[in-house]
Amino acid sequence: MPIRVFVVEDTQHVRKMLVRMLELSEFDIVGQAETGDEALAGIDETDPHVVVVDYMMPGLDGLATAKEIRAKRPNQPIILYTAFLDADIERSASDAGIALCITKTDELVTLERAIRRLAGELF
Repeated sequence: MPIRVFVVEDTQHVRKMLVRMLELSEFDIVGQAETGDEALAGIDETDPHVVVVDYMMPGLDGLATAKEIRAKRPNQPIILYTAFLDADIERSASDAGIALCITKTDELVTLERAIRRLAGELF
């Protein structure tokens, strides 16, 4: 069974690239959103195994989006995928219910492994 992933990224070309690369790695991209509000509207319908969310977005940022997702879906695995990461962001992410933080400068295989690991914990 393919792992269902929902991608939340406000930068269109980054989102398209990320979705394409994850599809090539045989993930089932069940949804994608440009904003946190769009993600909240689509996640329940698509029932992803893992949500990958950007940190810096207009409106609800990744941390606020994660808090809202976790309020509706307490066991939803969420990965923060961000260009910038420091100890304060990691602490805030953990407080928001985010399972892992991965920087966009890491190789894509790092994200793929994290998605597989989190989804594996569900099965």
